[in-house]
Amino acid sequence: MNSEKLQREKKDKKIVYIDMDNVLVDFPSAFEHIDSSILEEYDENRDEIHNIFGKMKPLPDAVAAYNLLDKYFQVYILSTSPWENPTALPDKLAWVKTHLPNAYKNVIFSHNKHLNAGDYLIDDRDKNGVDLFTGEHIYFAHKTGPKNWRETIDYIFEKEGIADGL
Repeated sequence: MNSEKLQREKKDKKIVYIDMDNVLVDFPSAFEHIDSSILEEYDENRDEIHNIFGKMKPLPDAVAAYNLLDKYFQVYILSTSPWENPTALPDKLAWVKTHLPNAYKNVIFSHNKHLNAGDYLIDDRDKNGVDLFTGEHIYFAHKTGPKNWRETIDYIFEKEGIADGL
């Protein structure tokens, strides 16, 4: 298949945005790698600990779910970064390059998620413009939404008539 045809097929696909923290990335998994005095010092703002984002593991099924979604949709990682942490942006990008090496050119950092047009936004919160997103917000691992990646994939694929799954 030539690249022009691939580009056209990709353009015709619906758009899915995926948040990073506590959606793709298991934020608390970094805590075991950080000295307890630093955790205590940053108790209210742990996302401001330097290099914390490089210590996190993927959530169960997150990598497989991203790759499966990428077969059927245009998929972008849409994440907010703590602007007071100078290592956050490079650490988040390095995490993507490590765990989702084909996705690093599809990463968007923004505190204004509603400015991105798309069909689905998978996010665990309704902050940073998520509540104004014009597509469907899938409230990940929340009492009103799918509890994990398997339920998320099942929900989207059933809605889109796709016979595939994790």
